[in-house]
Amino acid sequence: MVSFDTHPDRYRHWSLRVDGEVAWLVLDVDEQGGLTPGYELKLNSYDLGVDIELYDATQRLRFEHPAVRTVVVTSGKDKVFCAGANIRMLAAASHEWKVNFCKFTNETRNGMEDATANSGQTYLAAVNGSCAGGGYELALACDHIVLVDDNSSTVALPEVPLLGVLPGTGGLTRVVDKRGTRKDLADVFATRADGVKGRTAVDWKLVDELAPPRRFTEVVTERAKELAKRSARPDAEGVELTPLVRDRYVTAELGDGTVDITVHVPDAVEERRDAEFWPLAMTRELDDLILRLRTNEPERGVWLLRTEGDHEVVRGYEALLDTSDWFAREVVHYWKRTLKRLDVTSRSLIALIEPGSCFAGMLAELAFAADRQYLLDDQDAGAAGTLVLTEANFGTYPMGNGLTRLESRFWGEKSQVDTLRKQAGTVLLPDECKDLGLVTDALDDIDWADEIRIVVEGRAALSPDACTGMEANHRFVGPETIETKIFGRLSAWQNWVFVRTNASGEDGALRRYGTGKKAVFDRRRV
Repeated sequence: MVSFDTHPDRYRHWSLRVDGEVAWLVLDVDEQGGLTPGYELKLNSYDLGVDIELYDATQRLRFEHPAVRTVVVTSGKDKVFCAGANIRMLAAASHEWKVNFCKFTNETRNGMEDATANSGQTYLAAVNGSCAGGGYELALACDHIVLVDDNSSTVALPEVPLLGVLPGTGGLTRVVDKRGTRKDLADVFATRADGVKGRTAVDWKLVDELAPPRRFTEVVTERAKELAKRSARPDAEGVELTPLVRDRYVTAELGDGTVDITVHVPDAVEERRDAEFWPLAMTRELDDLILRLRTNEPERGVWLLRTEGDHEVVRGYEALLDTSDWFAREVVHYWKRTLKRLDVTSRSLIALIEPGSCFAGMLAELAFAADRQYLLDDQDAGAAGTLVLTEANFGTYPMGNGLTRLESRFWGEKSQVDTLRKQAGTVLLPDECKDLGLVTDALDDIDWADEIRIVVEGRAALSPDACTGMEANHRFVGPETIETKIFGRLSAWQNWVFVRTNASGEDGALRRYGTGKKAVFDRRRV
């Protein structure tokens, strides 16, 4: 079972050093430190274990080090920045492992960009050696790239010519959409196994600047301090992310192909400034649960989402988050990123809104992230599930497409979203929820158990692959962004390419890499 728990004291592959307003994240991979047996992590190549440490470091930088304004990502090895995802690991891994690995890596890269865009913590890549594949994609996630100008160091995306696959953590997308590389040059770049170096890399916008070896550290430090001047992050005391305590605010019951997930709200609002602050503690638990279930429970394809508690307590906590305080802002962005992780999770999500639930404001986003929403109306007992919209549902937690979940739900119906905004703060009863289009159906107590059972069994009987494709398509309506292209277009095609014989067959490029034998390709275009 894979755990996502770690701490800088236990890192095997990264070191984190904070020097005032600049932090240094140094990659020095332990070759024998693979998460699973059967491969060596040579040339600073990485696997899921390396990425788990990186994700932990990025989270701690945001919460524990508010004074850090620039994060320098570099290598502790001479002449090598990062060789990308370990090829032996990819070749031996199951299909779902490869896809989940790429997804988690993408989410971590997106989190780095989110820190730059929304938290004033700019990432700078100090590329001090050869930089290929996922290694260059790590650099691409940074806002500024400095490449050592030593006549040998290159940046490269060699997946297409060498492995018969795609740069699966956003490389193709970030080169053209983020860095603005001309598409014909991007085409040349992505089909050159040897990559590009020096002045050409700058001219093609693949890196921002060059630095000679003797002045490399000096130039990087100068640039890091210049970037730090753009930030408004406070010189404040950080909040330690203490060891995670599970099963307090988020619980999960594993069923036959299902997971029943419940988010619990405390009895009263407690204002505090530490890892026990409910919105932060709850978000950490849910984030961890999503990651563990995706990695360790791939056959449990239907997730039932419930909440339990008082609407007013949720709204009270929202009031504490509605502030310009840096800590509150980081909690808001963390909940946003966790909801985005749920959005791109390849599981069927069904929200169950029952008496005693508290789908209000920030927790209502869980219901709107689901593929379907069912509400229980027990008229005989005078009890019913309800929904409460707040201002948080109208822009605080955007999806990867840049829209709110309500805008995505009612795509092309701005007037309906405007109508819903007028209902903010109102406890919406079953008939109102149904009339406003906020639930798939409202069911009475007599039919509830059987109807939900039929829905779950019907979903479980469908092809998981078809459901994954359908859900990803339905969840992301409207405009295309870098995020939706990475998770929708790029990841979908990478998913498909991974199972093709040209990549993963016995004579495929991924299997034959490093053997001295050329790959044998099926030349038919499909």
